Amino acid sequence: MMGVIFLAVFLIAMTGIGIWGMGKTKTLGDFFLGGRSMGPWVSAAAYGTSYFSAVLFIGFAGTQGWLFGLKALWIALGNGVIGAFGAWLILARRTRRMTQNLDALTMPEFLQERYGAKHLKPAAACIIFFFLLPYSASVFKGLGHLFEAVFHIPYDTALLIMIAFTGVYLILGGYFAIAVTDFLQGIIMFFGAIAMIAVLAHRGGGLGAILLRVRELYPIHVPPAEQPSPAAVISLVGMTSFGTWGLPQMSQKFYAIKNEQVISKACIVTTIFALVIGFSAYLAGVFSHSFFDLSSIPKNADNSVFYDRIVPALLTAYLPEPLMALILLLILSASMSTLSSLVLVSSSAVAIDLYSSRTSGKTGKDLSVPMMRFLSALFILISYFISRFQFSFIVTLMSLSWGAVSGAFAAPYFYGLYAKGVSKAGVYAGMVSGLGLEILLFFVLGPALAPFAACCAIFVPFLVVPLVSWFTKAPDESILDRAFDGILKREKNDL
Repeated sequence: MMGVIFLAVFLIAMTGIGIWGMGKTKTLGDFFLGGRSMGPWVSAAAYGTSYFSAVLFIGFAGTQGWLFGLKALWIALGNGVIGAFGAWLILARRTRRMTQNLDALTMPEFLQERYGAKHLKPAAACIIFFFLLPYSASVFKGLGHLFEAVFHIPYDTALLIMIAFTGVYLILGGYFAIAVTDFLQGIIMFFGAIAMIAVLAHRGGGLGAILLRVRELYPIHVPPAEQPSPAAVISLVGMTSFGTWGLPQMSQKFYAIKNEQVISKACIVTTIFALVIGFSAYLAGVFSHSFFDLSSIPKNADNSVFYDRIVPALLTAYLPEPLMALILLLILSASMSTLSSLVLVSSSAVAIDLYSSRTSGKTGKDLSVPMMRFLSALFILISYFISRFQFSFIVTLMSLSWGAVSGAFAAPYFYGLYAKGVSKAGVYAGMVSGLGLEILLFFVLGPALAPFAACCAIFVPFLVVPLVSWFTKAPDESILDRAFDGILKREKNDL
């Protein structure tokens, strides 16, 4: 009952924010970037809540916590230090400055304007559309199963509820509504995660006692021959930490910040948030060794460990009802914030990057905001049908999405911010090598080694881009002058 009350209040609040945000959304820049007016706390929350979703709390935490034991905490550390702190420190300031110089709203627009490649924007937009839209559907699917299990709502009905409420605040309020709801959702996530670990630690006799039991029981639960190798840990850290550097829904948060003074504070806040959420989620999975044994751990029909049920079973058994209701809101908040960012970026791939005519020839009226609203609604409906019917090729695209998108964009994006000598040919080669390597390794090595495939796809283009640039035509000086206008001078003054 408590969970239903919390859920109703939460969804009503999200709807109210969407209606409020509609009055602040007049232009395309308002809808997609909130008018570049986001402060440090809102920017930090938007980044952090988009980073983590139900996939972390339900899937990753249970799987890696059980299989990796205490080594899973390296993933949480990598997410905080590399995925949050490193991204803000290295990417945010130059992204804010250069996207303003180039008048770019999206990742495809930035790449096209930065490298002077007219075919780069539609190519990048297609990659975003084909891989991030199925990813958003996977988040819908996870939320649907969560509602079905906890609130006993049929899966189809749960999907329709999520579509309705996500659609209202996203379609009406755009990025402004997303950012404000992300801030509220971030508060729920932050304090809910701390409370979850505090209660579990208390029920287990204290944090030190639990960790000691985990050290003793882990070799029994997962024999040394079955324990993941250090390479597996490194692959997961690389995929989930460096992978965020190339995801358009993450870099978008840098475009939208109010000014450069926001960055330092947002960097600190985001890092603290990421460390708290990451360690809390993975600790819950690690704690499973202390609370379960081989006979009580959730099992599949074939008697194998049911990893996705580990954390839900742990929380249901040991958390009081009010806190369990809060944790459900935590997972819901994480997923809805990720989902709304994915839908917004997928919509922009068509409305901004592929739809070139933004005004009516007869009236001169700006058609871009209505187009974004229409496409956001359309893509939410498409996500519903994908989640509902689970076509096999779509499931494959979901598995490829993170490595494919980050593999295509991370190197061109980074070099675009820092390297003047990178050529247009080098960027095309980097995108093709990253995307192609991800697809090839995924099918050759299999889903079990997907993190390794993703790491290769992300890092290999960092070698390919400068190598090809070395032998191909240098970029146009006029493009470099426009992109780097005032940047080096301001950075020298900052020092």
